[in-house]
Amino acid sequence: MKKLTSSIYTFEKLINNNFLYVDKTEYIWRLVDSAPAMYFMSRPRRFGKSLTLSTLAAVFSGKKELFKDLAIYDKLYDWKVFPIIHLDMGNCNAKTSQDLDEFISDKLRELAQSAGVNIQGKSNATRLESLITELYKQGPVVILLDEYDKPILNNIGVAGAKDILSVLKGFYSTIKTCESLEHFVFVTGVTKFCHVSLFSDLNNLTDITMDANYATMLGYTQSELENAFSDRIGAVEKQQSIPHDDLIDKIKNWYNGYRFEETIETVYNPVSLASFFTNNGKFHNYWFSTGTPTFLLDVMKNTDFDFENALTHPVSGLAFDAYEIDKIEPLALLLQTGYLTIKSAFNDFGVTFYQLDFPNFEVRSAFDTYLMNTYTSISKDELEGVAVNLARCVRGGDVDSFMSDMQKFFAAIPYDIQIGQEKYYQTIFFLLFLMLGVYIEAESRTNSGRIDAVACYGEWVYIFEFKMNQTAEIALAQIREKEYFKKYQNQGKTIILIGANFDTRSRQISDWEYEEAK
Repeated sequence: MKKLTSSIYTFEKLINNNFLYVDKTEYIWRLVDSAPAMYFMSRPRRFGKSLTLSTLAAVFSGKKELFKDLAIYDKLYDWKVFPIIHLDMGNCNAKTSQDLDEFISDKLRELAQSAGVNIQGKSNATRLESLITELYKQGPVVILLDEYDKPILNNIGVAGAKDILSVLKGFYSTIKTCESLEHFVFVTGVTKFCHVSLFSDLNNLTDITMDANYATMLGYTQSELENAFSDRIGAVEKQQSIPHDDLIDKIKNWYNGYRFEETIETVYNPVSLASFFTNNGKFHNYWFSTGTPTFLLDVMKNTDFDFENALTHPVSGLAFDAYEIDKIEPLALLLQTGYLTIKSAFNDFGVTFYQLDFPNFEVRSAFDTYLMNTYTSISKDELEGVAVNLARCVRGGDVDSFMSDMQKFFAAIPYDIQIGQEKYYQTIFFLLFLMLGVYIEAESRTNSGRIDAVACYGEWVYIFEFKMNQTAEIALAQIREKEYFKKYQNQGKTIILIGANFDTRSRQISDWEYEEAK
């Protein structure tokens, strides 16, 4: 059984130290066989981008012996050695344009020293051009640029962000300028920004982010999981005394679900799987805990982003496009950073529309808790406690305790952060029922100012109608009139109708009434 790691991203180190490498070299061969070529791929953080570039570097270094028993080994490929510029921006923590210039300058100096060449130029753009020109004397140059957008992501929403963007635009423009000297270019990142030189002319880089041919190049498919991790799956089965199919279903529910092209199968998060097995099969939010999306959560709140609408209404392909640094689109960020993904797609009026959702339980449970924390300032531990208590009430048929706990929850929200708008409270109710759905089957929908929700567990079905600044009786009457309970009848379950009113002046649930559906 080969060793597992979630912290080593160097292909050569993985192979030489007997770590597990899930064979992705069929995709690597397709890329290198197409050269000369220039590619861009966006994927969420910790998804295998750096390992992919490291694997490409090994190929272009002619290290065929590392690939024995892998798909590319027996391909018709000459394993020619090319000069390589491998530039990783992932550890760039520059806060100013000057810091960024110094970081890039240091990187270029290191690359030149490693290659044994001298470079000249007063700017980093001209120094990069000098480096490419010098290396070209050895042959056409390969450029591998990892995490191109890290300096931008680190500075979104702060003063000087446009200056950072300007520095990168001037620097990256050299890649286009020197195209005739380049054999192969591969650029990775999490996001796709407008007005970065890389994307001012998409003919320069072939964007394979949503290309069906490469949709499963990063992340693990179901068959890759069951083949590459079969020994470890068996070990967890024995340790936890869980049937094979049940364990596979649970792993899939927790860590699968990322889809990068609407017609192609979903993939697992690789860092989550590696962490799961190295922690003896303990289910935990491994990927989410590696980096909290604080800025993204703040943007969603500050822009009054309609999160419920994003989960319940299809969006066009425009949601996946590049965006302006000073006009941040929360939906685009959610998609590109991996917190939402494609669940299904359909065509209408010649346009493809996408239905979005959380990729899996890991992301759903953690993201909703963190987002609710951003909206309410209630601690994450307290929020999880609230959801568990509400779930217990649903399980036990205790409506009064459920509504009383809801009152306590709203009372705990600091007065100074509450917003006197119905949309704010609608969002809170929606997020609360999303959290509740982690423990039971729950859903929440809003429409025209009202909030209706459903919670199901065992023999119980609860249908909620929340009104704003009206009465509980009006809310209950609406459930009767609209017959929301019809779809749940003939299931042999007890259906409870609950009407409640939320007073935005007192910022509290003022009253509630309930009855069993006839």
